[in-house]
Amino acid sequence: MGKRTILIFVDGIGWGEADSDANPCSRYPGELFRLPALPSKKGVVDLALNGLARPIDALLGVDGVPQSATGQATLLSGVNAQGKLGKHLTGFPNPVLREILREHSLLKILTDRGRRACFLNAFRPLFWEISSEQQWRLSATTVANLAAGLPFFTLDDVAAGQSVYQEFTNEDLRQRGFDVPLRTPQEAGRILARQAREYDFTLFEYFQTDKAGHSGEVGRCAEELARLDVFVGAALRELERDLGQDTLVVLTSDHGNLEDCSTRRHTVNPVPLMAWGDGARALVAAVGRLDEVTPAILARHPA
Repeated sequence: MGKRTILIFVDGIGWGEADSDANPCSRYPGELFRLPALPSKKGVVDLALNGLARPIDALLGVDGVPQSATGQATLLSGVNAQGKLGKHLTGFPNPVLREILREHSLLKILTDRGRRACFLNAFRPLFWEISSEQQWRLSATTVANLAAGLPFFTLDDVAAGQSVYQEFTNEDLRQRGFDVPLRTPQEAGRILARQAREYDFTLFEYFQTDKAGHSGEVGRCAEELARLDVFVGAALRELERDLGQDTLVVLTSDHGNLEDCSTRRHTVNPVPLMAWGDGARALVAAVGRLDEVTPAILARHPA
């Protein structure tokens, strides 16, 4: 029986100071992201629902504050993208980062190895109205999927329960006038889990956390964490039997932000690497840096 891996990429959540008034992870009404005091570099801590976590380095030897373009390119390629550039780059990938993803995209490598892989996020119709050149200038996750030559999910897939939109309740889509069902975080989490059973590797991106972090509002950040907690928890409960057999769920981030509401900017904190299920302990023990996540996942799905 082959291995199955699910990577939930959560934008902008670091491992901050425990019990700090500025850290909503210490105060929100939930369990999964209530991280304890920062352990040593090799320290592993227990999580709710039989998970494990450790802090991993998002700086990668580069001065400055980690940013999205380089952090995400690194996460999705296993290449130290900030090291290649000699700096941290915000926004979407530049030509250098796009070339890294063209060659080293996790989705591409797994597809080349004959594995069934998908980027489960659904896209609005506007995506197909822009040129191919414009599509390649979008987010690192988009570029990683384009590099693999994989299809993108549509809002019809969302309506059919075969894909999940980036904020997963569809409230944003309905406000924009799209006819899609309103879903609870629990329902969306179960859809993620059920659809992931159809693939060897599934990627889902969530970036509302980073947007909340930039607000600097502890209450808003706590609400975002609570919503995400329910979503991830529902997926894990739906996958309970699978996690005991062949399935691994990994959750990590590209840089810190939401964990410190004393600033509206990104932080230099390490990011959490969280894992549940088959191979969780081995993966968490082996990964100490952001550029080691992709190699560890690829090791589960060898050529």
